[in-house]
Amino acid sequence: MNGLHFIVGGAVALLIFLVAVFGFQSNSTYDKSDFLRIHIRANSNSQIDQRVKYQVKSEVVDFLTPLLSEATTKDLAIQIINENIAGIESTADSVLKRNGFTYTSSAQIKKENFPTRQYDDVVLESGVYDALILNLGTGQGDNWWCVVYPPLCFVGGQDDGSSSISYRSKIVEIINKFFN
Repeated sequence: MNGLHFIVGGAVALLIFLVAVFGFQSNSTYDKSDFLRIHIRANSNSQIDQRVKYQVKSEVVDFLTPLLSEATTKDLAIQIINENIAGIESTADSVLKRNGFTYTSSAQIKKENFPTRQYDDVVLESGVYDALILNLGTGQGDNWWCVVYPPLCFVGGQDDGSSSISYRSKIVEIINKFFN
């Protein structure tokens, strides 16, 4: 009978573990304080301002990715971004200048209200989040947003924003790697 209890006990423990891990992946919601978001606002809603917003997004994400690849906490990600605000603005400004715009960008980390958003299987409820805000010119146009920490920003897609978006989560990738 002890062998049966061991098997049943092990199966129950494994089931609890799997529910905990895979529960994380299936449309789970999370605490707002765990996330650092990014919000890039176009100068206006003109087609040209919207197009350059996606070019800026692409280069800023490329700039930030290696810097944030080793960030193990949200606080560390905020510190890294704060230390690189000038580089973020310079990256955005070079895209703007290269495309003939005379306005520049401004970046800062602050609290910002976001609507509910789903990134793959992760649901972030509406509310106030810490965010890297990057305004292009007046920042009065439509915007693009994502999550900087933990990294949920999209991979693939076109810079004009017309294609479908696929998201990835570093946390889910680690969990999947563990099980594969």
